[in-house]
Amino acid sequence: MYTSGMENESGVRGRTRRAILAAAASVLARDRAATLADIAEAAGVGRSTLHRYFADREELINAVVEDSLTVISQSIDEAALGQGPPLEAMRRLVAAMLDVADRLMFLWGDPRVLDAFDKSSPAEDGSEAAPQSVADLIERGQAEGVFDPEVSVDWIQNVLWAVVYTGVEQVEKGLMPRHGVHATVVRTFENGIRRHAS
Repeated sequence: MYTSGMENESGVRGRTRRAILAAAASVLARDRAATLADIAEAAGVGRSTLHRYFADREELINAVVEDSLTVISQSIDEAALGQGPPLEAMRRLVAAMLDVADRLMFLWGDPRVLDAFDKSSPAEDGSEAAPQSVADLIERGQAEGVFDPEVSVDWIQNVLWAVVYTGVEQVEKGLMPRHGVHATVVRTFENGIRRHAS
């Protein structure tokens, strides 16, 4: 799991840093060309304050990638994927992913973001965007006869991310109401990966 520098910060400084990172993820998810001034405004801070935390755009982007991976991983952990029936756990996972939609859009809306980060910050053990708990849930669902065992765990996981991302994208484009995305993503995903009687 990625651990961001905010672990060592507390109080006002930590809150300000977190506000900048969250605002940057949200703004950059919607506009890759957004300026540091745009991000500072969205965070409710001045540009000089933003520069006290991040010297330049590259440093900010790398921090947002690292923080986004941490936020996503924490959201997945909080979904308690090892508890309850696989379908219920998968529905909690979808809800968890939708809760961090800005982070997903930021990370996967432009593949160059992660490519650049991977080159500057090699991954450490356990640092994948999708923790092992997601693969474990899929394997458990296959073993219990809930998810289709004829397709690989990687395939199911990639389909999950694609359907969640598509749902978030549809909301962003105004093509689907935010309150309807969870049910649509779950329905689409479950109809595709459930084990069907032969």
